[in-house]
Amino acid sequence: MDVLSVISQRRSIRKYCNKPVENEKLCKVLEAARMAPSANNQQSLKFIVVEDYMKRVLLTEAAYGQEFLKEAPIVLVACGLDSNVMTCGHRCDTVNVSIAMSFVILEAFEQGLGTCWIAYYDEDKVKEILGIPSQVSVVMITPLGYSDENPAAKPRKQLEEIICYDRYY
Repeated sequence: MDVLSVISQRRSIRKYCNKPVENEKLCKVLEAARMAPSANNQQSLKFIVVEDYMKRVLLTEAAYGQEFLKEAPIVLVACGLDSNVMTCGHRCDTVNVSIAMSFVILEAFEQGLGTCWIAYYDEDKVKEILGIPSQVSVVMITPLGYSDENPAAKPRKQLEEIICYDRYY
């Protein structure tokens, strides 16, 4: 499948089958994170693979009751190790982890797996559950597993609505 097809067909999945993810598929998804570009090639990120059911239940609570987190066989917690601010004003950890998570989500879809980008959680609780040091930031979370739903595509703006040439107008 070509990249644009993967991008256009991927959906946020909030219902998961009770089926384990094969190690080969998980490794490909994690390899996508490893291969993602980062500022100055620092690769200052870490993905925590959470398979333990009780930890997934606790993460569900930390994510304000988003039940599908505990339904998925795996939850990936994406952490940033560099809170420095780039010259453009953006935090390195947010940018680098966002790029890596985008690669993860696309590769997961390619592998027939569902994901859902989550940034709605209590960071301190997530850190406590997983033993994440205080200087490390939890940038985002995604469940990972086989989809038990087939959501319709959400409407997208027309290209003319989001693209400008040579200046903002």
